[in-house]
Formats: sequence, C-alpha cells, structure tokens
Amino acid sequence: MLLAIDIGNSNIALGCYDNDVLTFTSRIATSAKHTASQYAIELKDILALYNQDYREIDDCIICSVVPTVGATLSKAVSLLCDIVPLSVGPGVKTGLNIKIDNPAQLGADLVAGAVGAISEYTLPCVVIDMGTASTVSIIDSDGSFLGAVISAGVKLTLKALTENTAQLPSINITAPKSVIGKNSIDSMRSGLVFGTAGMLDGLIDRITDELGVLPTIVATGGLAKEIIIHCKNDIIYNENLLLDGLREIYERNK
Repeated sequence: MLLAIDIGNSNIALGCYDNDVLTFTSRIATSAKHTASQYAIELKDILALYNQDYREIDDCIICSVVPTVGATLSKAVSLLCDIVPLSVGPGVKTGLNIKIDNPAQLGADLVAGAVGAISEYTLPCVVIDMGTASTVSIIDSDGSFLGAVISAGVKLTLKALTENTAQLPSINITAPKSVIGKNSIDSMRSGLVFGTAGMLDGLIDRITDELGVLPTIVATGGLAKEIIIHCKNDIIYNENLLLDGLREIYERNK
C-alpha cells in the first residue's frame, strides 16, 4: 500500500492507496514540536484505527509546506515502516509544466493539487485550496500551471479579527440566515462566509476573462465545503484532491 501525506500549516492529511483505491483518510494537527518517534506512534495508531497494518505500507509520498515537519514526518515513516518516503520538491517528476517566474518557488501543495486536477478534470481548470491560506491555482488547456492567487484563509482572518479587536468574539464559521447581520456574531459570519464566497466569485470571473474560456472549477480544503455552496459559480468539491495528486506523482516516479 502507498501512504500519501499532505502537510499543511494547521493540519496533516493522510490516506492509504491500495492500487488506485483510497482505503481511508484521516487528519492530525501539525506540530513542529513533535519528534519523529511521536509522529511514528500517531501514524501507527491511526493506521490501526482504520484496520490498516503499518507493515503493509510499501511506500510513501509526502508534500509539505512546513519543511521542518516534513523532514520529521519523513523520519517517522522510516522508523515505522523501514522505507524512505518520496518528498515532492525539485527533481521529482510531476509532469507539470510550471510557467511562473521561478518554478522552484511553487509550493508542493499547489503542485499536488494541480496534478490531481489535471488527472481528473477537463482543462482549463481553476483549483481552490482553502486551508490556513486560501490559494487559487490556474491551469491552462495544455495542462500548464500559469500562476496563482494567495489570500488569508478564513480561520486566519477570524483569528486576526478576534485578536485585534476588543469586542469581537471567536465564533464557529457557519453561514448566517441573512447577509445583513442583526448582531455581532451573525455580522462576522456573514463577512467570513459570504465575503469569502464573493471574493472567490470575483476572482473566478476575472480569471475567466484572462483565460478567455470558462474553466472547470474545483475546490478542496477544510472549509471549502462550507463556503462554495454560497458561490454563484459552479464549483466541484473534492476533499481528497491533493492526496490523489500525490498518488499520481508517485506513479510517475516509482
């Protein structure tokens, strides 16, 4: 089995592939304080929780936006499974033609998302990944990565609001009944949910104008499902897009 691991700033998504079948997915918190042994124990426990034997893991692929955690987790997998994981980065075959100023600067998560989208959807394609940061990647009809848009994620925006104001509370991120909030909490929810949905619609419209053709729009990430239902554009939700992209990259390199 292949273990695919996507390390984000806040969470680590992982899943196992038995050939082309994703047998399970799970999430754990990203912690720079964890040692390789601690992560190895967490991995072993999660695999056991889903009735997966760690001794059946034949290989592993990792993408990370937190280099120190990526290195630690790679050691953890080596400790647990006695294998050396493949880490997405320079020198790894992705099949992705990257048309940005410095291709080496492109985050491994954006690479994985783009590869996953190219393998599953009609091009051109726009990939929205809503994590700690909200990223929008643009892939043209030839499968080339044209560039991206990066903004603060919804939770990061909420954190900035609550930590830098005296009277705005921390809230759960759900849509209020009306765009026009009648109290502080609903007003904040409106700004976070409807405001983000409006931003995405505006970006998609501008990107479509630049491409000259309506793209397939795919969204992934923790809060995407809550936000995109309020967008006016037709957006496909794919929870495991990055893991699927990692499997594709692994197949190109194995």
